[in-house]
Amino acid sequence: MADNMTAAQRSRTMSRIRKIDTKPELIVRRLVFSRGLRYRKYVSGLPGTPDLVFGGPKVIVFIDGDFWHGWRFEEWESKLSSTYWREKIRRNRRRDGHNHRKLENDGWTVIRIWEHEVEEDPEACVDRIEAAVRGV
Repeated sequence: MADNMTAAQRSRTMSRIRKIDTKPELIVRRLVFSRGLRYRKYVSGLPGTPDLVFGGPKVIVFIDGDFWHGWRFEEWESKLSSTYWREKIRRNRRRDGHNHRKLENDGWTVIRIWEHEVEEDPEACVDRIEAAVRGV
């Protein structure tokens, strides 16, 4: 099935999607801060521009949207209405995997938290982060 948007329409739609300070990120950041953990946001010099960076213990956190980063993509990719979106999410997943490997090879602990995990149990997500940062 063909894409139902022109390039200009798609560009306008994509420009309105938040890339930073999403609701799941704000929830996690508030909880992390309340536990006394301090971090840097969106460090552009690191692959993938991580959402949270804990420099001392070398822990990086990505908080990914289920759709855009393809959580369980294989289960629902055939339902996408166009090749454009299937390829877009495949590229996102490849890029995420590449960045993850690069960061681990550079000595970072990488934590990936999915949007649905934050919605279901934000405290459990922050428990994972705190354990990695504090080395528990």
